[in-house]
Amino acid sequence: MLPQNKKQDIIFTIFMAFVMVYAMICYNIALSVGGMKNFVFLAAFKELLIMWPIAIALELIFVGRLAQKLAFRFVTPGKNPMIMIILAISAISVCLMCPLMSFAATLLFKNAGKEIIAVWLQTTAMNFLMALCWQIFFAGPLVRNVFGFFVKKFSSNSEEEIAEAA
Repeated sequence: MLPQNKKQDIIFTIFMAFVMVYAMICYNIALSVGGMKNFVFLAAFKELLIMWPIAIALELIFVGRLAQKLAFRFVTPGKNPMIMIILAISAISVCLMCPLMSFAATLLFKNAGKEIIAVWLQTTAMNFLMALCWQIFFAGPLVRNVFGFFVKKFSSNSEEEIAEAA
């Protein structure tokens, strides 16, 4: 399920940003230490405290609307199947967020010095396929399903409360 109003959009964004950012931080730490190790899962929380708010802000202020606008150049709501609309928005979101978040990570964690552009481009290239696959196959479906469950749960509770009050 996709958000239907601004409040839902904020909640959805917070949840999606957490799932995406945490996974990508784990991935980048694993790359830097030569593979996945148990400590990576805890170590990621340190960077998450910094990168998660950045992702939320970028998505809510800039990327969310732009991704939709660009996606609707390829798909049309009401005309194309919902899965095509979701995939278009998701893919374009990754195309926008990956370079932006890679730049933030390069500035904050890579100690790139005068090689900042090269390190940023390499970081983006290393992250892009992982971010796209993680979004399309795991994070997107997970977050949409969990979000949909809670929206239905809370909306049915609200309807029951209204019916009881009447």
